[in-house]
Amino acid sequence: MTQPIRALVPSASAARISRRAVLSGFVVLGATGILTACSRPSAFAASALPDGTQESNLNVYSWGDYDDPQNLVDFMALGTVVQLDSYGSNEELIAKLGATRGTSGYDVIVPTGNYVPMMSANGLLEELDHSYLPNLANLDPLYLDQSWDKGNKYTVCKNWGTTGFAYDTRVITRPMTSWADFLEAAQNEASKNTALLEDSWEVCSMFFAANGMDPNTTDPANLAACEEYLVGTLATHIKAFNSTAVSSGIPEETFALMQAFNGDARQGLLVTDTPEAWKFVYPTPTANLWMDTWAIAKGAQNMDAAYAFINFMLEPDVSYREVDYIGYSTGVMGIAEMAAENEFELPELVFPSNEIISRLTPAEINDSTEKLVTIVNRMMAKAAA
Repeated sequence: MTQPIRALVPSASAARISRRAVLSGFVVLGATGILTACSRPSAFAASALPDGTQESNLNVYSWGDYDDPQNLVDFMALGTVVQLDSYGSNEELIAKLGATRGTSGYDVIVPTGNYVPMMSANGLLEELDHSYLPNLANLDPLYLDQSWDKGNKYTVCKNWGTTGFAYDTRVITRPMTSWADFLEAAQNEASKNTALLEDSWEVCSMFFAANGMDPNTTDPANLAACEEYLVGTLATHIKAFNSTAVSSGIPEETFALMQAFNGDARQGLLVTDTPEAWKFVYPTPTANLWMDTWAIAKGAQNMDAAYAFINFMLEPDVSYREVDYIGYSTGVMGIAEMAAENEFELPELVFPSNEIISRLTPAEINDSTEKLVTIVNRMMAKAAA
């Protein structure tokens, strides 16, 4: 029996990805934009296919502004025109694929990892033939074989990141290292000057982690304790729920304390006039390891081109350009070294240490998901009251 497809979690991903267009003025590659190969010739002449051939068209359905346009142009120089459509949430992606059931017309899609079990169980994804993806060997083993897709049966890492917090050291002068520190500061030095993400798992996981609970807990007692604290204690201290707050909040000094995705915090630090006043923390004991992935939609009509495209994106040089453009790691080996050679700014906010990575916990969609949404909705209402 397949799992029912339900859209329960307010997605922060659309805000997370579109932040580059907001900050740097790049035009988002829009809903029906067709890119034409009109720039420099490609430096990459190899297809993923044994006979070097692929279809002349490829339909990609992805987040807005989520690939370096030059990489797309380079791929099209191999002879395949890419049509790129965009969506704003995993729920939108699932609704589109679920309604069409193999006739969506899309080939390559970019689901977030914790949605993959639901999508695969409902027949929305093609199983991958790894023989057509030799560049899979370029991925660091840390980003293979995730709990939500053992053996990379359906997906390949596209980009990954984690969650932490940024704080103004002029307001919060003591050292901060943990989620417990964050929650304490939110109720004291940063009271009514704190921003949280618009994501129920992310918000609730702070409480679970700070209290030694599994961030993916389904224990009713843990959920009740979380609700009592977030709604009854923390809510009135929160100024905003905004997943892109850190990008402008640091340079504009709108908040003193912000829950944030690592790459977005970097963007804020890159444009502030006072970077020395701010600190980003990868908090203990754990935080989310989110991963957006390459996958092939069920019923894809251009399978050869789809494999060639995914394989192309796993080329180290191509991958580095993706990191430089998006601000999040691809998981391809050697990219951190390439970043160092190219004087990539604030690399520690894109390439955390293995010690940090080893303690991260991928978010799950499970039996507690609906309850988490309810908790955070109540929290938002209390904060606004």
